[in-house]
Amino acid sequence: MNFSKFKTAIVIPSYRTESEIRQVLKGIPAFIRHIIVVDDASPDASADLVSAAAKRDKRIILLRHEKNQGVGGAMVTGFQKALALGADIVIKLDGDGQMDPQYIPALITPLILGEADYAKGNRFRNFDSLKQMPFVRRVGNLGLSFLTKAATGYWNIFDPTNGYFAIRAEVLAQLPLEHIDKGYYFETSMLSRLYLLDAVVQDVTIPARYGREVSSLSIRRVLFEFPFKLTRTLVKRIVLKYFIFDFSMMSIYLLTGIPLLLFGLIFGITKWIQYAELGIAAPTGTVILPTLSVILAIQILLSAIEIDLNAAPRKAISKTLV
Repeated sequence: MNFSKFKTAIVIPSYRTESEIRQVLKGIPAFIRHIIVVDDASPDASADLVSAAAKRDKRIILLRHEKNQGVGGAMVTGFQKALALGADIVIKLDGDGQMDPQYIPALITPLILGEADYAKGNRFRNFDSLKQMPFVRRVGNLGLSFLTKAATGYWNIFDPTNGYFAIRAEVLAQLPLEHIDKGYYFETSMLSRLYLLDAVVQDVTIPARYGREVSSLSIRRVLFEFPFKLTRTLVKRIVLKYFIFDFSMMSIYLLTGIPLLLFGLIFGITKWIQYAELGIAAPTGTVILPTLSVILAIQILLSAIEIDLNAAPRKAISKTLV
């Protein structure tokens, strides 16, 4: 396929990347039309190195933030520039060297063919690459991936927090960029917005490269910040998808299953404490009522989960470019 006939732009968020950024820029394929580097108020010499590279490669455009906005903030700035340049496809490539540019053709092919609106890397399909991933990061990514799938509704993908992705420009233009998370929750925030557009997301096997760089994503942030944001994303998705945009059997299951579960748990625990304090056995009916409520609620909610599992978008909203 002749990739040079498509208007493809790369956005590179840059923060403390002075030791890798030159090599990253050198490895970008020649068919890429625009290389947008967003210096996120980096305190090192990253911006100077990019500026020097731009004199040799006219495709490189350097944008600078006066204050650090986070990876999401840098990407939003780059997205806006890519759309202004009239790009057909926009790719996110980190400046730390972990994302191999040679996989860009595989990443953008589903978008060109109209098979997907958003394509992202999946590190877990390459066993050799997976073995190179630090154990703590591997376990953390597995757990975070499952929670992210549930929150965003994209049950059909894996490694959803992978930051190596490409998106069709017409789909990107429909996203409310001002509401995209500015921090490390950026990728999940993108997915949650894409789900509400019925955009198709496709996995592409891309092994990660791990060097001496240290991840900026702290354990504290994953343990304390992400659960709250994931819960908020899940609740918002469910309300919008099944009660605002549509009303289906899923809505009825939720309206019956959740109250039944809460009633069974609250009533059962209250009565258990009450009769335990009295030192007598609870009547049979008092035991059976909350038990049946919880069992019935679980069955109903399992049916709701099955519907949600099959509700991921299947048909791309963007047309083929060929």
